[in-house]
Amino acid sequence: MTPGTVVLDIGKTNAKLTLIDAAGKALAEVRTPNTVRRVGPYPHHDTERLWTWMCAQLTELASQADIRAIVPVTHGATAALVDDAGLVLPVLDYEHEFGDAADVQRYAAVRPGFDESGSPRLPAGLNLGRQLEWLQARFPDEFARTRHVLMYPQYWAWRFSGVAASEVTSLGCHTDLWRPAERRWSSLVEARGWESLFPEQRDAWARLGRIQPELAARTGISADCEIVCGVHDSNASLLRHLLTLQRSGPCTVLSTGTWLIAAALGSATKPLVEAQDMLANCNVFGDAVPCMRFMGGREFGAIAGTQPAPFERADVERLIAQGTMALPCFAETGGPFAGQVGRFVGPLAATAAEQAALATLYVVLMTDHCLHALGASGRVVVEGAFTANAEFGPLLAGLAEGRDVTVSDDSSGTTCGAWLLDAWGREAEDAAAPVPAWNPAGWLAYRDAWRAQAGAH
Repeated sequence: MTPGTVVLDIGKTNAKLTLIDAAGKALAEVRTPNTVRRVGPYPHHDTERLWTWMCAQLTELASQADIRAIVPVTHGATAALVDDAGLVLPVLDYEHEFGDAADVQRYAAVRPGFDESGSPRLPAGLNLGRQLEWLQARFPDEFARTRHVLMYPQYWAWRFSGVAASEVTSLGCHTDLWRPAERRWSSLVEARGWESLFPEQRDAWARLGRIQPELAARTGISADCEIVCGVHDSNASLLRHLLTLQRSGPCTVLSTGTWLIAAALGSATKPLVEAQDMLANCNVFGDAVPCMRFMGGREFGAIAGTQPAPFERADVERLIAQGTMALPCFAETGGPFAGQVGRFVGPLAATAAEQAALATLYVVLMTDHCLHALGASGRVVVEGAFTANAEFGPLLAGLAEGRDVTVSDDSSGTTCGAWLLDAWGREAEDAAAPVPAWNPAGWLAYRDAWRAQAGAH
C-alpha cells in the first residue's frame, strides 16, 4: 500500500484531513465545519465532535494508504488545559467577549508591553494570556488541577500520541506569553508562575512518539505511525518560503483564509505599530517575523455573501469607473481599522457578481495597505483560500511597479508546509512564476481615493 502522511488542519471556520503521498501529492481530502458550542460555562470548541469525526475519517483514509505520520496544524490564540484524564475545562473560543470591567482592568495591570512581547492588544480572547488569566480567576479549582497547558496543535498531537509538548510558533502568536527577541517566557508567565504548566518545547518537525495503540486498533492505522509535534497554520504556509529564502531573496507571504496574514520575510522596513494590528510572530526556528493582518476571508464574505458569485473583469472595471467602494471594516475582530464600521460609497453593487468583484477590490486594497504599512518589498506569495480568486493576485501586482506576485499551487496554504515537517530535510521547491499584473483604467487613482476615505496612512 502507498505510504502516506495525514495533515490535520483545523482552521477557525473548517477542519480538514488531507492524505498526502511521499511526493507531496494530495490523494484525498475531507472536511467539516469547526463548530463552537454555546452551552456550558462559555462558548467553546466542540473538540469531542471533531475527535469522533477525525477517527471515523482516519479509518477511511487508512484503507487508501499506509499512514506513516500525522501532522497537526491549527489556528492560533487557542490552548487546552488538561490533566492526565483529558480536558479540565472546555477549549475557549477566542472570539468570545468574556470578562467584565474588573477582569479587563486586572489583566491590563499584568499584561506585558508591546516592546517586550511583540503582541498587540487585541479584542476578545485573541491574546491567549488574557484567556489563561481569566480562566485562572474564574475557575480556580479546575485551573489548579491543570497538569499541562497545551497549544492547540500540540493538544491534538497529545491526543494521538499521549506525549505533551510545547512549540514556539503557537507560543509566539500574539499570546502575551513570549518574548520573541529573547526567546523566553514573558513577564506575565513569570509573574503568574505558569512556566511549569507548559511542557518541554519541541521543534515543529519533532516526532513526539507513535500513535497510541488503542487508536491504531480503532482506526486501522499502523502502530508504527508517528505523530509530529505540529505548527501554527500561518507558519505552515510560511515554511517552504522560509526554507528557500537564501536562494530566492526576501519576500512577503500572504497566508489567506478566515484571516489574511502578511508575513514579511526579510523585507519589512518600518517599525511595528501596535494599533495597526502589526505583530511579531515566531517562525519554526524561533525567529521573529514582522506581520500584519486582518480578517480577509470573514470580510470578503460579509461583502460578497456566503456563496460568492462568479464575476468578470468587466464587473471590476465598472465598479472602479463609477467609484463604488467598500471601506473598512467588516469584521469585529482585529485588523488595522478595528473599531471602524464598514460602509459603502458610490453606487451600490447592483448584482451578485458585482458584490463579489467589490469584495475582491476590498481585500486587495486592504492587503496593499498592509504591505505599505510594513514597508514590505520584493516578491509577494499568495497562499491559501485566495489562490482560488483569479483576479486577487493580478490586481495586487498592478498596484506597485515591479511587485511580483506569485500564486501558490497549494490551495490550503498549510498542506505543503505540514508535509515538509514530516519530510524534514527535504529541499523545498521555489514558488512558481509571477502572475501577469492587471491595471484596469483608473486603478491607482481608485486606490488613492480608497486610502484617503478609509483613513489609511
